[in-house]
Amino acid sequence: MSILPVSELLKQRPLDHEGFSAHRELEARLKATVRGDVLFDLGSRALYAADSSNYRQMPVGVVTPRDAADVEAALAECRAAGAAVLPRGAGTSLAGQCANVAVVFDYSRYMRGLTSIDPEKKLAVVQPGIVLDRVREAAEVYHLTYAPDPATHSRCTLGGMIGNNSCGVHGLLGGKVVDNVESMDVVLYDGTRMTVGWTSEAEMEALIRGGGRVGEIYARLNKLRVEYAGLIRARFPRIPRRVSGYNLDELLPTDRGFNLARALVGSEGTCVTVLSATLNLTSSPPHRVLTALAFDDPYLAADVVPRVLEFGPIGLEGFDGLLVDFMLRKNLAVNDVKLLPPGGGFLLVEMGAWDAADARSKAEALAAAAAKWPEAPRARIYNHEDAESVWKVRESALGATVAVPGEPDRWEGWDDAGIPPAQLGVYLRRLTALMNEYGYRSPLYGHYGQGCVHLRINFDFRTEEGVRDFREFIDRAADLVVSLGGSLSGEHGDGQARAVLLPKMFGPELMRAFKEFKAIWDPENRMNPGKLVDAVRVYDPVENLRHGPQPEALGHAHAHPHEKLETHFVFAADHGSLEDAAARCVGVGACLKKDGGVMCPSYRATGQEQHSTRGRARLLWEMLAGALTKEGFQSEAVHEALDLCLSCKACKTECPVQVDMAQYKSEFLAQKYKGKLHPLHHYVFGFADKMARLGSLTPALTNFVLGGSMTSPLIKLIVGVAKERQMPQLAAKSWKSARKTDETTNVPREQKRPQGEVVVLWADTWNNYYHPHTLAAAESVLMQAGFRVQTTKGHICCGRALYDFGLLDTARSYMANVLDRVAPQIEAGLPFIFLEPSCASVFKDEALELFPDDARAQKLSKLVWLLADWLAAKAPEWVTGRLEGAQVLVHGHCHHKAVFGGPKNEIALLRKAGAQVEMIETTCCGMAGPFGFEADKVEVSKAIANLGLMPAVKGAGPMTLIVADGFSCREQIAQLSERRGVHFAEIMERSCGCSGQP
Repeated sequence: MSILPVSELLKQRPLDHEGFSAHRELEARLKATVRGDVLFDLGSRALYAADSSNYRQMPVGVVTPRDAADVEAALAECRAAGAAVLPRGAGTSLAGQCANVAVVFDYSRYMRGLTSIDPEKKLAVVQPGIVLDRVREAAEVYHLTYAPDPATHSRCTLGGMIGNNSCGVHGLLGGKVVDNVESMDVVLYDGTRMTVGWTSEAEMEALIRGGGRVGEIYARLNKLRVEYAGLIRARFPRIPRRVSGYNLDELLPTDRGFNLARALVGSEGTCVTVLSATLNLTSSPPHRVLTALAFDDPYLAADVVPRVLEFGPIGLEGFDGLLVDFMLRKNLAVNDVKLLPPGGGFLLVEMGAWDAADARSKAEALAAAAAKWPEAPRARIYNHEDAESVWKVRESALGATVAVPGEPDRWEGWDDAGIPPAQLGVYLRRLTALMNEYGYRSPLYGHYGQGCVHLRINFDFRTEEGVRDFREFIDRAADLVVSLGGSLSGEHGDGQARAVLLPKMFGPELMRAFKEFKAIWDPENRMNPGKLVDAVRVYDPVENLRHGPQPEALGHAHAHPHEKLETHFVFAADHGSLEDAAARCVGVGACLKKDGGVMCPSYRATGQEQHSTRGRARLLWEMLAGALTKEGFQSEAVHEALDLCLSCKACKTECPVQVDMAQYKSEFLAQKYKGKLHPLHHYVFGFADKMARLGSLTPALTNFVLGGSMTSPLIKLIVGVAKERQMPQLAAKSWKSARKTDETTNVPREQKRPQGEVVVLWADTWNNYYHPHTLAAAESVLMQAGFRVQTTKGHICCGRALYDFGLLDTARSYMANVLDRVAPQIEAGLPFIFLEPSCASVFKDEALELFPDDARAQKLSKLVWLLADWLAAKAPEWVTGRLEGAQVLVHGHCHHKAVFGGPKNEIALLRKAGAQVEMIETTCCGMAGPFGFEADKVEVSKAIANLGLMPAVKGAGPMTLIVADGFSCREQIAQLSERRGVHFAEIMERSCGCSGQP
């Protein structure tokens, strides 16, 4: 097929709705009538300009309605102004259907209720903004579930799933969303409100006779289905994953009539807005057994899918060896990958049953049969714990395909065709051959059991030639899919990515039927125009590209190449570019989850997109390359979004693509205040080590001034500390000043075991000046465990607090001082033992970004240990029996989890010592260094603490010891409760913890 030059495709006339210009008038009218949020500022619009696809369009504005009445009121104002409308869920769409020049209706903020569950009828009534996992959790109480479960289940909304016709891992158990919707309450752009669902022929005739707008709709739908019934039956593929186009097949009569709600599922917001939905729930087998089948290549794995399906699995996923290779190169799920049998292509087969033995026998029967197949797969059946680990390999797939070291950028664009399962092997072989023609390569992963395989291909969107190749490739790939009887989309929808290709699949007559269907609901063409189906034209897949060719690449005479920003951090993994680092975010929204892990504490507390990792990354990119470039680093929208970032570093490991917002925030602040004075509190908190050192000269006086009834409020007012916060109290003597040392060697004069290995105990600012007993306990523990303890001479600091405020030039000088001061210990290869995780993380993380070419920094990063990790590696037996009978509650520091893998060694040692240990499963403590002390952040700090930490602390028994290694964590516990947290070192120093610590 001949493709127009990219320059011509990009010169097509804008669609009518893009000319909307009455932003201010519409904003004013919406604010006067809508009780939810009305967000028309440039920052908010930029925040919603992209979804998880390749596309970007600035919306007119954003509305977050509180209820159905708000939706109707907002629609009325949009209709009066002539503005287009785009209903939106979690914004994780992959085909561009959630980006448009329209007023975005975001239901995820307020309209997220579960109205009811009827376990007998297996029905649930939900609002559109509710997250899937909340529905499933409520249904599991009755051994029911909502069968469609996409990888985004922890944050995707039911409204978005309905709009997209989502599927997921367990499509074999219950199908797509279209198979699991009973009815819907909807409202049209013209204000008509309807309840749609199962409708008998008699009911339809009565509705038509009733006249009015509703009668007109049913009359036209009846005419449409009669006219096109034959074509619908002939041209709609009968496969498990036909997601492309409108569900006109649901208009055809059955024994129950037809279901109009299901006809609207998958319409991607182009027809109606969903106000609520009644969902069909499915029985959920409680006993599940996972089996992995490993083949020599992914094509053999695809070939046997029909045979595996004969065994009745409830889930059948697949992926190739390239995906595993990328995971290992990115250090993702490394231990989980080791559980796989050796191979180049893998199937994960999940059996479900109501009896554990039955589920196991199904898995064993499959493994036994597979051993006799000519493809000779290696089979491995997993226990429950290992199965959870192996599933993580599949769930990590997207993250494994983005920002792979040594690999080009990869993108969506041809990622989810639905193929008859019997043809899957043929499709993958032919598709691979086609990719080879263009120099493309991609891992293969997805829902093999239903013929849907995902790809992320190394398309070149930056040059005109690259975009032309992309356009030609997807055109030929579409021909391949159609030739095999497949669907262009098997899960992600058509949106903008595939809409222009739909005539290949359906032909001109059915395309006319699609346009008629849309016109019945949206005659003014204002519901998500240009996506999926449009009365005039749909956008071409090369329009609206977020990372498309720059003007100079298209030969524009007045193009100005992007100037490279000089940064403090080297951004080694992102080509030295903060813009590329921000562009890591592909919008899948893992940071929007409300439980599990730490990311993102400020979003969990506020529920606002701008305070999520995704929101911040998107705004940073807009500042560097999009709508906010004029404002640059002085952008208030970006500053406001980053201001509530706690620099917990959770996103560095929990984000599928390792967005490092703590680093981006630090660089942003450094650039914002470049050549200017920072606010006073930046210096006060940033130079906390100097303040502590100075105060320690007269600690009693310092504490009196900071805590005095007259002086304390004044200091707090000047510095910006919250009134209710108590300033930390300096110890009477710092650990270093109280410690008897040999000033020449820094080795204590009295060592109980002088023959042991030498270690350097790092005296961080917080424990040295405020909690010296913690360092004393650590020294005692190390000596009792057989080690010789050194420490550094004089005052020395890693500069952790400086990074929080972007004082990066000073941070660099602090680090240079450290490298010079401890050079002999580094050269000797001595291990450095840290008590404060946030200080240890500086040497594992920031130091390498500031000193990438300094061999000392590189070596020191490998010598850094947290106390528990060191003891677990070098003296695990020493702890045995020391805490027999103790009850311990452990709160893990964020940096401990993000940089050091979490407190698993700490917990293991405590248990080995005889304690009964429980881990607090929660996000950040909310204090995060100075964050929780700042007056404008204290309420957010407390809200974060109350998400999990404080309920666990307050619910702990009086004899329970609360272990929290972070200085900030212990401060938060002490200031929000009557309890006191202790460091791991303190509890291990005791001969027995059974006496407890109130």
